[in-house]
Amino acid sequence: MEQYVIKGGNPLNGEVEIGGAKNAALAILAAAIMTDETVTIENLPNVRDINVLLQAIAEIGAMVDRIDAHTVKINGSFIKDVTVDNEFIRRIRASYYLIGALLGKYKKAEVALPGGCDIGSRPIDLHIKGFRAMGAEVDIAHGLVIAEAEKLNGTHIYLDKVSVGATINIMMAASMAEGKTVIENAAKEPHVVDVANFLNSMGANIRGAGTDVIRIVGVEKLHRTEYSVIPDQIEAGTFMFAAAAAGGDVLVKDVIPKHLEATTAKLVEAGCKVEEFDDAVRIISDGKLHHTQVTTLPYPGFPTDMQPQMAVILGIAEGTSTVTESIFENRFKYVDELTRMGANIKVESNIAIINGVTRYTGARVNAPDLRAGAALVIAGLVAEGITVIDDIYFIERGYEEFDQKLRGIGAQIEKVSDEKEIQKFILKVS
Repeated sequence: MEQYVIKGGNPLNGEVEIGGAKNAALAILAAAIMTDETVTIENLPNVRDINVLLQAIAEIGAMVDRIDAHTVKINGSFIKDVTVDNEFIRRIRASYYLIGALLGKYKKAEVALPGGCDIGSRPIDLHIKGFRAMGAEVDIAHGLVIAEAEKLNGTHIYLDKVSVGATINIMMAASMAEGKTVIENAAKEPHVVDVANFLNSMGANIRGAGTDVIRIVGVEKLHRTEYSVIPDQIEAGTFMFAAAAAGGDVLVKDVIPKHLEATTAKLVEAGCKVEEFDDAVRIISDGKLHHTQVTTLPYPGFPTDMQPQMAVILGIAEGTSTVTESIFENRFKYVDELTRMGANIKVESNIAIINGVTRYTGARVNAPDLRAGAALVIAGLVAEGITVIDDIYFIERGYEEFDQKLRGIGAQIEKVSDEKEIQKFILKVS
């Protein structure tokens, strides 16, 4: 079981490069099997979820050629099986994108029900509603989603709730359906746009991605393409918040500032200075933060994946702040861990009431999920003394070389695997 051990108190200074967006890349990898020609995908993040999905794609017969850590070639012409099920694919949420991809191409799919972080209920009823509206029969049996259709027909689909996963999944299947599909109340997140752009680069006909109405005209087949995944707005936001909490001056490179507007606005409200460039943002902070109120909302609102990091910032801000979680009902599991470090947070229903404290103190904590784990790392960076974060599996599902990138801007953090290495680190930084 790997752990992070952190000595807090160092301001962060320098530059950090952001990788490809995990949430976009997972859907794009699934969509890549929808053509029988070779697809090249660049700027992939080298994280566990990506590697699990690539393994699953290879297991059903697709050719997967990992050119380097961030580039892969995929050829779906060799697929011999539409059943995707192993113990690893059940652990990631994005397994469900293979339903839309396989159903669109082969009109049949059997895919394990998705897993992922335990942050609340994430039903796939809207995905199923969309597939059925296009003419598929969908059942759940033996832990699998089983979808099959003689043919898929374009139709009008209204999503009762904004759902990124359902929007992308329906969009993939509709790309190879007969006729025109309209998705209303569609998600507008940057990775929805990125998947649409990728499909269009393969010959799909998708218009309106990034708005709440997406129009798709189905095509008979898709073709080869080369595509580069957009930067990860959540990884970028995490480093921005780390700089804000610890204090210092950090340039976050290889980003799309437009995608970070909600994050940037809250940092400015909290007392940081943020400068925007064409493909970078600079955060300057003296570590003296102000209280504010935050509500998570679908894009372009404040992202739920940045909520735990925001709470860590507000936990050491002067005054009383509130964080309202409107997306997932179980996203405050980190509060007990942060309380171990001295935070003063009370959760009532979906609202966290945060009374700022002057400092955190080092403690031994657990990462309950991906983003909460990253938030606890930020807390460790500003805590007095040593923080140990046990079982960093969740963190490494979505952050590539997290500890190395933090060390590059001045953090004292190491990945260790036993108590001896923890003691060795403590002696080194004492």
